[in-house]
Amino acid sequence: MQKVRPKKFLGQHFLTDLGIARRIADTVDAYPDVPILEVGPGMGVMTQFLTGKGRELKVVEIDFESVRYLRDHFPALEEGIIEDDFLTMHLDRTFQGRPFVLTGNYPYNISSQIFFKMLEYKDFIPCTTGMVQKEVAERIAARPGTKAYGILSVLIQAWYDVEYLFTVEPGVFNPPPKVRSAVIRLTRNGVNDLGCDERLLRRVVKTTFNQRRKTLRNNLRPLLTDLGIDGGEWLQDQRFNLRPEQLWVQDFVALTREIEEKKL
Repeated sequence: MQKVRPKKFLGQHFLTDLGIARRIADTVDAYPDVPILEVGPGMGVMTQFLTGKGRELKVVEIDFESVRYLRDHFPALEEGIIEDDFLTMHLDRTFQGRPFVLTGNYPYNISSQIFFKMLEYKDFIPCTTGMVQKEVAERIAARPGTKAYGILSVLIQAWYDVEYLFTVEPGVFNPPPKVRSAVIRLTRNGVNDLGCDERLLRRVVKTTFNQRRKTLRNNLRPLLTDLGIDGGEWLQDQRFNLRPEQLWVQDFVALTREIEEKKL
């Protein structure tokens, strides 16, 4: 069978360097003895190394050409090939409610959405590894006070420890992307309860970073009004002169708790 042609609308950039494919596959070894779910395997350049780990493996692929290629070249994996859209899957059912490691050379056009999906199922995903655009990896790993620090940084770091593992150059892909890539690993940090309303936390983080040049005071006013809260005197506190990138994860959690208390 012919090789699969990369499709721009699916954000496909097929990795061609076997050495890098092996290095990415080996990142799952940090969390052994649980099943593996690979997203977007394409022609199986990473899959071939994951299959040798002796762990239950499933792959999810939306591209029918890639699915056909995988079935032809990985017959032993037939039962583990899921033809579906990862973003619409019920991940709690993937391994009958058991936890698993998530990995992949993630499609560039949905990489951020993949991590938001991961957060929805964080209780089933103790470890996530894989390759994304370098810019996305830097945002996930960013610390407060940097330009890269934002929504992804806060929401992921609330639940996961982040490791930026290594950078990957464009020349090892077909077609070569216009940006550099990076491999990261996220491992659950042991936090099981933030002590605040998670939905409200997401709303606070997204609201404040949507206009990151504004102070917390100006960003929070519309949210408080929408929640029926009079922020008047409270918002005059000097800490609301800060901008969102100056707050650590625990600061956002504390802020969310305060807003919750004012709703009562």
